[in-house]
Amino acid sequence: MKPAAVQSVLRGGLLAGLTGALLFLAGCATVPRPGTATTFVAGRSTTLPARIISNFFVIESAGEDGRTDRFIVDTGSTATLVAPDLAKRLGLKPRKNLPPAKVKVRSASGGEIDLEPVTLRRVVLGAAVFANVPALIFDFTDLSAHLGVPIDGLISFPFFRETLLTMDYPGQRLLLAPAPLVLAKPAPAPRAATIAFDNGRNTPLISLQMGNESFIAQIDTGSDGSLSLNSTGLHPRFANGPRPGTLISSLQGDRQQLTGRLSQNVLIGSHTIEQPIVDLTAQLSSIGGEFLRHFILTFDQRHNQVTLVRDTDGSVTMEPRRSTGLSFSRSSAYWRVLSVIPDTPTAQLPVQAGDLCIRINGEPVKKWTFDRYAALVKSAVSITYTFLIGTRETDLETPVFELVP
Repeated sequence: MKPAAVQSVLRGGLLAGLTGALLFLAGCATVPRPGTATTFVAGRSTTLPARIISNFFVIESAGEDGRTDRFIVDTGSTATLVAPDLAKRLGLKPRKNLPPAKVKVRSASGGEIDLEPVTLRRVVLGAAVFANVPALIFDFTDLSAHLGVPIDGLISFPFFRETLLTMDYPGQRLLLAPAPLVLAKPAPAPRAATIAFDNGRNTPLISLQMGNESFIAQIDTGSDGSLSLNSTGLHPRFANGPRPGTLISSLQGDRQQLTGRLSQNVLIGSHTIEQPIVDLTAQLSSIGGEFLRHFILTFDQRHNQVTLVRDTDGSVTMEPRRSTGLSFSRSSAYWRVLSVIPDTPTAQLPVQAGDLCIRINGEPVKKWTFDRYAALVKSAVSITYTFLIGTRETDLETPVFELVP
């Protein structure tokens, strides 16, 4: 299950809203499990290229039909999602004269949506073949437009139950190997930490240390956020904030995220995260891609342990979170403003939710890939947006600032 206020928000002033609801839907479904079987060609391990897009871990794989499919790997989800086209290509044919079944997907706050289940004959990831995969059918059109690349599915944590799963964020690659029968020896410290996780909810839950307090958090690669912290019973201290941040969307509507930088360090095993940026949540605490991208993570579900490895010594430091104060919903023709962060320089400018941006620094929005725009927000002093108001075009120079220093 994924928290209702999951931190799957595309940040940097670019996008917000859609993925928080989408990825949460996957996490709360109860899907029939016909028993996924995993085999490795010639018993060998396999490696696939990955892209880190807005801190999401996206892999590509050539299927048996020769087409290349893209998947988000989401350890915070208990159900696999596939696009209608992929379900049609790989799904088992339903029995004749039976109406399509539906699975109710419910949020912690009570919202529901019906998704159609499907059993996939085979999903091929390199030399690894997964047979009889239970999934739900979901339309990824909007998410694909947001990320700027076609997304064909979202792969859940239970999908990899029979494999040793390694997500190499720095090296941008996915490694799969047969699950070990014998518990592996812990990797040598200080660059590695092997931690036991609780897999009772079919997602990995680990213990973190904040100052002299410990708490449980989900390892959620389907979130692009940092540390989503439920502070109930804890005593976090802040060096900056918390303050209003980007827009969070759930089945029950939108709300403004509160974000800030801790004055305390957070420990993951032997790894120290110095004064991380956190987003406050009323749901289960979790660590997302902004937090995890410093590590190589290896999950062993047979023995319920995860190893986090860094290729450098010392503590992890997190850069300031920069923003234009705007959150957008993105398409190839225009970017629609979803929200303007209050109490920022942008809030004083004549821009509001619903406005349509057609150019950025004079170039059509379709030329601004996610990575290119993120690099601009990271380095620019200001950005000029061209908004379409009726039939009139208006240029607006917007400062880029540190939302959280």
